[in-house]
Amino acid sequence: MADDKFPGWHGTTILAVRRNGQVVVAGDGQVSVGPTVMKGTARKVRRLSPGGRDVVVGFAGSTADAFTLLERLEKKLEAAPGQMARACVELAKDWRTDKYLRNLEAMLIVTDGVDIFVVTGAGDVLEPEHDVAAIGSGGNFALAAARGLMEGEGDAETIARKAMKIAADICVYTNGNLTVEILGR
Repeated sequence: MADDKFPGWHGTTILAVRRNGQVVVAGDGQVSVGPTVMKGTARKVRRLSPGGRDVVVGFAGSTADAFTLLERLEKKLEAAPGQMARACVELAKDWRTDKYLRNLEAMLIVTDGVDIFVVTGAGDVLEPEHDVAAIGSGGNFALAAARGLMEGEGDAETIARKAMKIAADICVYTNGNLTVEILGR
């Protein structure tokens, strides 16, 4: 994802895979400015525990903007315990209509180990088809790889790691330094 304020900034591939009661969110560690890798070990997947229930969030886009959204999401989850879909919709509504939040440039993948949502600043809360969601610069590569791998054997973690490797081999803005969070079995 490129940032208009900082032309040439790219980074992030985030992938979520759901299979056999398990959801895995994997994110690469690369942040690039033009042809330069500025950091190869960024951590773009976070575990939140509002009210004692684990939620995993992966983000693409501006880091400061993403952290602002993570804080808002955590408050929404605390206000609606056990209602992740509602919290995501409330966040998306605020994001779309609030004068300050409207300018934030990021995307989120959010899961509680059961549901997976992609949340955007355009007001979208999308539940992916085929039990796979991806965002970021290499998101389409990871998505295509994971959907193909879903037709074969392997658990959610194996599929996510293989798909991220494929994305890293194709996308110059994606590397193999993964942060992986697992919910479920």
